[in-house]
Amino acid sequence: MLGLGFLGWIIIGGLAGWIGSKIMKTDDQMGVLLNIVVGVVGGLIGGWLLSLFGVDVKGGGLIFSFVTCLAGSCILLWIVGLVRGRTKA
Repeated sequence: MLGLGFLGWIIIGGLAGWIGSKIMKTDDQMGVLLNIVVGVVGGLIGGWLLSLFGVDVKGGGLIFSFVTCLAGSCILLWIVGLVRGRTKA
């Protein structure tokens, strides 16, 4: 994800945040800006978690970056749901 540049972060992060919010059923509460933030932070979380397992995150490409952001977004939204007291699990 780090090799995509600023515009790549915005586009991939926005899409991943939006799809992640659909999966986690939080889309009604989020706007475009929050979807982008969730996607970018989700990318950081996903990249960090994968690096703990020895996965080369930088060399993964566009689709790998998107999947990483999507998974990280879902994890982030799940954690936020736990903190707010609304679990879906």
